[in-house]
Amino acid sequence: MNNQLYPFERNRYYPGKMLTTADFQAEQDYLINKTRFMNSLMYGAGIVCGLGVFSLDDLSILVESGVAIDGTGREIVVDSSVVRKLSAVEGFDSLKGDTATLCVRFKEEPVHTVYSVGHGDSDKEYEYNRISEGYELFLTEKKGRVKDYEMQTEFLLRQTVFKSENYLAEVIIPAIVSKGRNVRIVLSVKKLSDDDVRLSTRGVLEIPVFSTPDGGQLLEIGAEDLRLSRGEIWRKDFWVTVQDVPADETNVILKSGSMTAFENDSAITAVQSFTQKVRLTKNSPLELVNDEIGRMNLEMRSMGGEKNLIRLAEIKIARTDSSYLIEEIKESSARKHIAAPAQELLRSHYIEYFEKGVELRRSSETVGAAASTDPLRNSESGTPEIATGVLEIPLGRNVRPGDIRYSGEIAHGLGKGNVYVDVGLENISEDRTLGGSAKSTVYGNPELFATKNDELLKVETAVRVLNDKGTFVVAARLLGNVDHLVLSYRWVAMRFPTGNDLEMLDDFYDRSISAETPTVTMGTKESHFFGVQFNNMKACSITYELTAPGSGEISADGIYTAPAKEGVYEIHIYCTDMPVICTYAYAIVKKREHLDDDANGGKPAVSVTVPNAGSKS
Repeated sequence: MNNQLYPFERNRYYPGKMLTTADFQAEQDYLINKTRFMNSLMYGAGIVCGLGVFSLDDLSILVESGVAIDGTGREIVVDSSVVRKLSAVEGFDSLKGDTATLCVRFKEEPVHTVYSVGHGDSDKEYEYNRISEGYELFLTEKKGRVKDYEMQTEFLLRQTVFKSENYLAEVIIPAIVSKGRNVRIVLSVKKLSDDDVRLSTRGVLEIPVFSTPDGGQLLEIGAEDLRLSRGEIWRKDFWVTVQDVPADETNVILKSGSMTAFENDSAITAVQSFTQKVRLTKNSPLELVNDEIGRMNLEMRSMGGEKNLIRLAEIKIARTDSSYLIEEIKESSARKHIAAPAQELLRSHYIEYFEKGVELRRSSETVGAAASTDPLRNSESGTPEIATGVLEIPLGRNVRPGDIRYSGEIAHGLGKGNVYVDVGLENISEDRTLGGSAKSTVYGNPELFATKNDELLKVETAVRVLNDKGTFVVAARLLGNVDHLVLSYRWVAMRFPTGNDLEMLDDFYDRSISAETPTVTMGTKESHFFGVQFNNMKACSITYELTAPGSGEISADGIYTAPAKEGVYEIHIYCTDMPVICTYAYAIVKKREHLDDDANGGKPAVSVTVPNAGSKS
C-alpha cells in the first residue's frame, strides 16, 4: 500500500471545465489526505479510547468498542463490542509460537450496488455506489513485529558497557544538558536470553562539570544480584547537577578498569570503557526537548514503525493435540495510547491523585519493558514523606455534649508502617480586619483561641492510626452545644525515615548550610542576595523558595525581591539534591519612610522575634 499522502494537489475550477471521474476522485483524495496528514502529525499512532481486550472463556475474546489512529492518520472506529473465537481471527492458523499479538487495522470495502447508466457492452452493468470505512482484527507472531522508531534516539546518547549472551548493559545520558539544572544518568540492563542467570555489576563514572548529591565528580553505578526474564529491562536512575561553567562541552568517562560484571559469579570479559562527549547550554530543558522534537523532518517521521496496524494485546496460548486454551491476555505490553486534547481536563483531575509536590531524587530502580520512575515512591532524599487532605465527620440532628462521633477509615497514601497523623478543626468566623469571613484551622484545643467575638467549636479529637493497613480513623467528642451538622477537619500525615533511611541521615548529620545574612531589613520592592555558607561539606546546588504566597519573589540564584506590603517574610533554602540539609532566612520589609525613621532614632515599624535561621531541620 502507498502511504504517501503528500504532495497535495487540488482541483482548479474554471468556466467550461468538464468534470470527469478523475476530477471528483482528486477532490476526495485532497480532503482525505489532508485530514490524515494532520492526524499523523498532531496525534501520532495509537488508541484514542476503548478497544480493551478480555477473555470470555478459554476459547473466545471480547474486544470493546473504541477508536484508534494508525500510522498514516486513518481513523479506525470499532463501533460496537466484538466477540470472536480466537481460532476464527485471521492469522491464527499461521501462528507457530505460544504468544501472539492481536492487532486491528483500517479496512475499506465497496458497498451498495447500483445500475450503471453509462455502461457499455464490455463494462460492468452494476457498480458499487459507496465505500465503507471499517476495520479488521488479525493475529501476528509476537517475535516478528516491527519495532517503533524512537524519535529521541539522537537526543539520548547510549554507550554499551558490556554485552554477553545473557545481558546488555548501557549508560544513557542526554546529548545536551542545561547548565545549573539537574540531569538523569541511567544505567539500563536488558535480558537477552531465557537462561536463569544472576548478574552483579559495578563501576565508576568520572563526571567533570557535573556534581553528585554529595558534591563529588565520581558517580558509582551498578546492580546487585539481578535476575530478569527474557526481554525485561532494569533501569537505575542517578541524578546529578550540571555546574554553571563557561565551557560549552564536557565528557562523561567510564573510569578505566573500574567496571566489573559477574554472571553467576563468573566474570564477563567483554567490559568496555568509554568517553562520551556531552554539550552544555544555558537553554532550559523544555527548550532542548522542544528543539529536538521540532527538528524531526518528514523523512525521519516516516522511518520505521508499523503504519497500517494498531496493536491491542498480547495473547498467550496453550496448545493441545486437538485444540488450544487462552492462558493470558496482556494489554500493557502491546498497546499505546494517544493523549487526546479533549481528555486533558479529566487527565489533569486524575493526575492530582499522584502528585503531592516536587521531590528531587538521588537514585531509583525500575524493572519493566517501559520502565519509569515514580517520584512519590522512589525518593531517597531522607526527608519525611507528607500527605494532607480534608475529612468530614457527620454529627446528625440530635447530637448532645459528650457524644462521640467517628470518621470513616481514611487512607493517608503513605503506605503501611509507622506514620504520624494529626488533625485540625477547620473554622469559619468573622474577621473585622479583613472585613468579612475568615477560615482558620486549629490543631489542639480550640478553647484556647475562643474569644467573645470569635466563638470556636468546643470539640475534643483523637486519631487512631492503623499501621498495618495504612489508614486512620478520627474520633470527635463534643464539649458543648453545636449547631453544625458536619465537622470539617484538615489532616496531615507524616512518615519519617526508618531503618536504612536513618543510616543515610547519619551521613548528613554533621553537614549543614546557613545564610550569610540570616535576617535582613529592606524596603518594599528592593532586592537582596541571600548567600549561603557550607559547613563541613562541599558547595552544592542550592534551591530557594518562599514559604507563603504574596511574600515577594526569589530567583533561582537567590536574589529576593520584596513585595509592596510591609511584613516579615520567610525564605526556605536547601541543597537541591539533599533537601534534608536546609536553613531559613528572613526579610523584614518596611516602607522607605519607616526605614528612614529608624535610621533617625524613631521606633521601628515592625518588631519581630526571628528564630535561629542557621539551624538544620
